[in-house]
Amino acid sequence: MTTATTAQDSHHRSKATTELQHAAIRFAGDSGDGMQLAGTQFTNTSAVFGNDVSTLPDFPAEIRAPAGTLAGVSGFQINFSSHPIHTPGDQVDALIAMNPAALRTNIKDLIDGGILIVNTDEFTATNLKLAKFDQNPLESGELKPYRVYKVPITKHTLEAVVPAGLGSKESARCRNFYALGLVFWLFDRPLDTTLNWIHSKFGKVPAVAEANTLALKAGYNFGETAELFPVRYKVNRARLAPGRYRNLTGNQALAIGLITAARKAGKALFYGSYPITPASDILHELSANKNFDVRTFQAEDEIAAICATIGAAYAGAISVTGTSGPGVALKQEAIGLAVMTELPLVIVNVQRGGPSTGLPTKTEQADLWQAILGRNGECPVPVIAAQSPADCFHAAIEAVRIAVRFMTPVILLTDGYLANGSEPWRIMASGEIAPIEVRHAQEAADFQPYRRDELGARPWAIPGTPGLEHRIGGLEKQDVTGNVNYEPENHQRMVNLRAEKVANVATQIPEQEVFGDESGELLLVSWGGTYGSVRTACERMREAGHSVSHMHLRWLNPMPGNVEQLLRRFRRVLVCELNMGQLQFMLQGRFCIPCVGLHKVQGRPFIVGEIVSRIEELLGGR
Repeated sequence: MTTATTAQDSHHRSKATTELQHAAIRFAGDSGDGMQLAGTQFTNTSAVFGNDVSTLPDFPAEIRAPAGTLAGVSGFQINFSSHPIHTPGDQVDALIAMNPAALRTNIKDLIDGGILIVNTDEFTATNLKLAKFDQNPLESGELKPYRVYKVPITKHTLEAVVPAGLGSKESARCRNFYALGLVFWLFDRPLDTTLNWIHSKFGKVPAVAEANTLALKAGYNFGETAELFPVRYKVNRARLAPGRYRNLTGNQALAIGLITAARKAGKALFYGSYPITPASDILHELSANKNFDVRTFQAEDEIAAICATIGAAYAGAISVTGTSGPGVALKQEAIGLAVMTELPLVIVNVQRGGPSTGLPTKTEQADLWQAILGRNGECPVPVIAAQSPADCFHAAIEAVRIAVRFMTPVILLTDGYLANGSEPWRIMASGEIAPIEVRHAQEAADFQPYRRDELGARPWAIPGTPGLEHRIGGLEKQDVTGNVNYEPENHQRMVNLRAEKVANVATQIPEQEVFGDESGELLLVSWGGTYGSVRTACERMREAGHSVSHMHLRWLNPMPGNVEQLLRRFRRVLVCELNMGQLQFMLQGRFCIPCVGLHKVQGRPFIVGEIVSRIEELLGGR
């Protein structure tokens, strides 16, 4: 939490207001305490206020772990700033702990001298035992490194919401809004955005709307009137590029990107999916947009979902299926069918921790090999990865564009951090997005289903078009005619043609760029959701005078044609990824260039400090 100036605000009694460049806060409590809602409302308010924001929701893996246990803790971290930021922050400046378990699991991430607000009503003997505390940390002295504010949040909430006439259980559920109101006051946030949301969300249940409103205002007023807080904080608006902004999660941005791509192609959008964490919200978002000619299909399983998507692609729709790593494993044979039939569709993989069921609510990027190498036979597929929540919009459009142009399935990789995290997204005018050209076969006179254009793409023939009847299926095709053919020479030729087509994607994507100098001591390489933390680490090291540059790969198969050239310009290459070295292995194997790695598989994204420490180690004092 960086202090810029301190001023006196006469409007808020005699309490000082300290201006900050940025602040990171975290709401933490039981999975039933509404921490995700509180964090989302704080984020939306900060985005509307004009801050740059970046978030990190942290869900428990259990659907409903026992209340008060360590396994049931839910958290939401927000970094809001007066300047552009790339990450939700390393350590937090303020922690709101609603119970002992939330305190125990999150206190390690609070900076020394940071603000700690605790709900003292929940520090009972039972809850302390569930959180594995031998003694009450509020009394033992172990919290001395922090500025501790003890607030009976539950008691105050119950007192505040009496006029709403709810029962005690329903009243207690409003304590997240009390905590939110208190933090709104502490960081000088207006209440209007959340008050409007409460009215819209609970307007049909007046008692609930009134209770949440009363709780929110009570928390704010407690901060205003209590002598507990000697100072409040303010983070001014950020200087973002001009335009209208909307705060979006990665899943929301991806859904809007798919709708936009279909509109730009002049086609209906078909989305076939089986619900799976953390991809399910894409289905939820798209199903609410039928007015944009979106057809959603919740299948009975993963195989049915992708087979229906292949059928929709054959019928001429912009076709997409979404899942996570375990679902991709089930879809792989059908992906091979899409490769063999050469039909355009997009497979979204919102990666989570694995293997098997793994860590359903945590993030990882360990499905790279699965995406590039996961099918039987020689079965190449273009692979693109989004780099931030807002970038999921652009990555979705690009994936559809390549799928349609090259008549091929395309795998789009995001991850749990990108899917659930959020940031401001500049709303684009329609004219800023190029149309997606769709060329259907029309003439029957010389139609051949596997005759290729200059990039290797075959015609997209819509069933029912007179004279364009042709065979479709998973058996090997004869070159040009598409007839079933088992001849060895033909199989070799078709394998080569499909591989060449995917390689030709490199001619339609931009050359790779490097942030910083294009040669030097150390090149940081990243892909996917590691972009923000790696870029921030690079910026810090360059500001300190070190020869460090950053190359973030968006296209992973094929890679841009100048990647090898750029890698060879640096003395050392450090590949940072949330796996055990999958991209590092690919770069070394393909280009015979030694690379070192920074690997992490803890279900959480990199913090900037981890990357900075590894850079300093490699530079060895230079």
